[in-house]
Formats: sequence, structure tokens, C-alpha cells
Amino acid sequence: MSDDSQAYAGTAEGQGPVEIDAELARHLQNKREELFEEFEIRDAFPPEVLSEARARTEGVDEEIEEELEHRQDLRDLTTWTTDPIDAQDFDDALSIRENEETYTLWVHIADVTHYVHPESEMWAEAVKRGNTVYMPAYTIHMLPPVLAETVCSLVPNEDRLAHTVEMEVKKDTLSFESIDIYKSVIHSDERLTYTQCENRLDDPELPLHEENSLVFDLADQLHEQRKEDGSLVLNPSRDRAHTIIEECMLKANKAVTHELMWNRGVEAMYRVHPQPTPDQWDKALREITELNGVSIQSTSWDEPRKAVNDALESANSRTLNKIQRAVLKVMPRAKYMNDPFGGHYALNFDIYGHFTSPIRRLSDLINHWIVHENDVPEDLVELCDRASDRQKDAETAERLYKQFLEEVGLDPYAVNNRGIVTVDDDGDVIDENGLPPKE
Repeated sequence: MSDDSQAYAGTAEGQGPVEIDAELARHLQNKREELFEEFEIRDAFPPEVLSEARARTEGVDEEIEEELEHRQDLRDLTTWTTDPIDAQDFDDALSIRENEETYTLWVHIADVTHYVHPESEMWAEAVKRGNTVYMPAYTIHMLPPVLAETVCSLVPNEDRLAHTVEMEVKKDTLSFESIDIYKSVIHSDERLTYTQCENRLDDPELPLHEENSLVFDLADQLHEQRKEDGSLVLNPSRDRAHTIIEECMLKANKAVTHELMWNRGVEAMYRVHPQPTPDQWDKALREITELNGVSIQSTSWDEPRKAVNDALESANSRTLNKIQRAVLKVMPRAKYMNDPFGGHYALNFDIYGHFTSPIRRLSDLINHWIVHENDVPEDLVELCDRASDRQKDAETAERLYKQFLEEVGLDPYAVNNRGIVTVDDDGDVIDENGLPPKE
């Protein structure tokens, strides 16, 4: 076996899907349906929502051509997406340029509100759903895939409508020189997986090497600055591809909410994360210092986020999980509010909100509408509460389903990364989605 073959065999996609029998497939389906009922998760889309979604996929090329009159034409700008290998829709793309004293970073987000607006059936359904629910090898979408995975998705080699956040970032301070948010038409040159992104960074001969290297340089600086400023980094060993996407999306989200709060003075769906009480932090830090091989300097107890970051940097994988759990136990839940008061404690941002995932989060969809219309839905407070509640329900359902997988002898991580198939006694595939055969 060659080195490349061995490397591929060690990846999730190289190992192939997890195999289960028909009886176990039925158990999994019953568990999902039980969770759907308990948490009011809507699996199937109503016919009127699906028919509306299908209608919006017709005549797309002509519609985009007409939209060019009202949008910035960025189709000649080198642009690409980076997502997990199993991603079904691509709602964000990047472009970058280096200048003498600044970087120009473009984050292009799928312009979902061009298709899904408050008068549409899809909007009403998205409000009911609140977000996409990701269970291992089973996704319950917020928007109909017939729309989300086609005309909304920033697929390569096709013109697509986008909402672009163009940021001029100073090289010396990494602060904003300027922020411009506008509707655009883009043309993605390539769809990269995280693994492909890593390969592009390593090989100067491959396409997009220069662009990915440049955006990683910026993202790495942003990451280090966040840590220095006191942002909590619970997963310190992220690879370069994840660092690029995480930091660019954080910067874009920050830019949008900065624009809404300070330049326009409008309400929006802000992400607010309260801080733990001093007693709660004290409890967490004591639990962490009792772990083998972990020490926190007494001077760091006044800055608990930095203390945790330091402990995580030197922890092995087993200790890392225990530190993460100790912190998460005392962390209050983040929630959506129409006022950013209190800021986002874990990120250490005064103002923060979501904008970069309108295909899968109600909050982002609503903020897109607010940015474009420069107006606020009348029921914004109720929508904030709705988005917060639906997210909590989705996370609880996901956690309970993963627990169930472990109880029946399946590894949720493997199922999530490799997918699942149902096989018969002879090992032949009955269903490629792991669903039980129909009676």
C-alpha cells in the first residue's frame, strides 16, 4: 500500500460507512421519532413549503443576470469555499488580498433572504424550526434542501447571489480600517474540504496555495490576538483549515454587528453570553487544578479565561476533555437578544451576533434581512426567544441521540464522520442512508 493510500485509509472517508443491520436501523429510527416528538422537531416539510421552494429554483440564471444591475459584480474575484467533506450546502466563501498596510478580506455569505423573506412560507417554517438539527448521519434542515443545496449554496463554477462583508483589516492592530456590507454576485472557483485546504497550504504547486497561505497568516494572527485579549479557546489544537474558517467568520460576524450597533443604531439579533459568577469560576478552577499535571499560577485566577487557555495548551487529550467539561459545567447558556448588553463573555467581545450561516440558523437569516432592509421585524424579541429555545432543544436532542448510539454499541463520532448503511445478513447494502427497509 502506498503512503497516499495508507493516509486515505486512515481518514473518515477512506474507512467507508458504519454498517448496521435492519433491526438496529429500526431502533435508531424509533429513537429519532421519539426525540422529534419530545422536542417538537419538524422532520418533513409541509407540501406548500416544498412547492414554494421548488418554484424559487426555476429560472435562476436569468434572475441572477437581472440582479447584476443592482449588485456588485465580484465574479472575477478569486473565491473559494472550505467545508467538511460531508457538507451538503456551502453558505460561506472567502476572498483575500494583501495591501501595503492592510488586508482586504471578503466573506461572501449565501443571500438566502433573496429567496426566503417574511412574507414567504419558507420563512414561517424556518421560524418554527429555528435551526438545522445535526444528529449523527441524520440532518433535519431549517430550509428545504431543494433550495438550500442548490440556488442558495455557493457551489463552484456557478454564479450565485451573495451578501458580501468586505473588511479592510489593519496589519499592525488587526482592527477595522473600513467595513462595507453589500449584495453581490460571486463565482466560486473551487470547493475545498478541510483536508484539501491543508494540502493546498503545504504544496506551493497547487491552485489556491497563495490565497490560503495569505488568509491563514491573517487568521492565525487574529486567533493569537483573541487569546491575548482573553477570549476563551476551548479547543486549542485546531488545524489550520478550521482556524481559517473560524477566525474569518468571527471577524465577519463582528463586523456586521459593529455596523448595526454603532453606525446604524438598529436593533438586531445579538448573541449574548453572560459570565459565570466568581464562585462558579472558583469551583471550575479548583476542579482543574486537581487534575494530574495541571497547574494554574495564582496570578492567573484573576483572569480565569486566560488561566483555562494556559491549562488547555499543555494538556493531553484526556485531561483536555476534563478541563473542557469543568468549564462548560459553570458556563451560562448564550442566548439571542435584541440588545447586545453584556456582550459575549466566552469570546470577550462587547458586541457579537450571527450572520455567516443563514442556511442553518434563524438568527443569521433575520440579521441578513435587518442589514438589507435597515429595518427590524416587529416581533424581534419573540424571534430572539424562539431562536434561543430551539437551539437549546436541538442541542439536547443531539446529545440524547449520541448517548443512545453509545448505548447500542455505536461510536457517534464514527457515524457522524463516515455515515451509516443498513446491510442484510450477507453484507449487502439495503439502504445507503441507514434507514430501515420499508415494510
